[in-house]
Amino acid sequence: MDAIVTAGGIPQPEEPLYEYTKGISKALLDINGKPMIQWVLDALCDARTIERIIIVGLTPEDGLNCSKLAAYIPNQGAMLDNIRSGMIKQQEINPQGKYALFVSSDIPGITSEMVDWVVNTAMQTQDDVYYNLIERKVMETRYPNSKRTYTRLKDVEVCGGDMNVIRIMTGKEKDVLWNRLIASRKNPIKQASLFGWGTLFLVLTRQITLKQGTERLSKRLGLRGRTILCPHAEIGMDVDKPFQLELIRADLAEHQNAS
Repeated sequence: MDAIVTAGGIPQPEEPLYEYTKGISKALLDINGKPMIQWVLDALCDARTIERIIIVGLTPEDGLNCSKLAAYIPNQGAMLDNIRSGMIKQQEINPQGKYALFVSSDIPGITSEMVDWVVNTAMQTQDDVYYNLIERKVMETRYPNSKRTYTRLKDVEVCGGDMNVIRIMTGKEKDVLWNRLIASRKNPIKQASLFGWGTLFLVLTRQITLKQGTERLSKRLGLRGRTILCPHAEIGMDVDKPFQLELIRADLAEHQNAS
């Protein structure tokens, strides 16, 4: 499978990480001596399930190392446009490819084993979108002070992951709703409201299960979706705030010293 790494995010002056980035891409933030995205690329390069890698949002001048790198794509601005451009390039390079692994550049804690787990688990079925979720107990055991945003459902409490498999071209459909979903991705309540007040009420009162929520989402988007409870908290440990950046730096340094 090919991997598409999204790295177009540039923190603005009003955003928490701006004091660290000063106008450069968040993907290039230094994490213990190398850019944050390089940690992600290293995991993808070592993964057995990944054949080629496309980076969206950076250029060859950014000095990254990746033996499986197939293409760079300039930042397209909006996240949905970056995702779509990655799909188009992937089809140019590999017309026979049916799926791609979309990976955020700000989850530097991932390993090649985690990448392989995500791909192999998804490919047990033939759905359109596979969305990884991490249970609160899994996240807080691995990262006790991560302060993630959780959605409390009837049967589970979860946060979203940032490495997901998508059938190629799925993202071109229902652009308005996709854009609204992406814009509200850090706010589960806002996302639920996009699917009607009935769904929002069920989420707020914890009367809906993960399976029921997945079915409603799939029906609304007009595709076959599958949610996966992922045992790897690193897939959901993205860097959005300064304290998360320092948390990840300390965690990776500890693992480097132990190896």
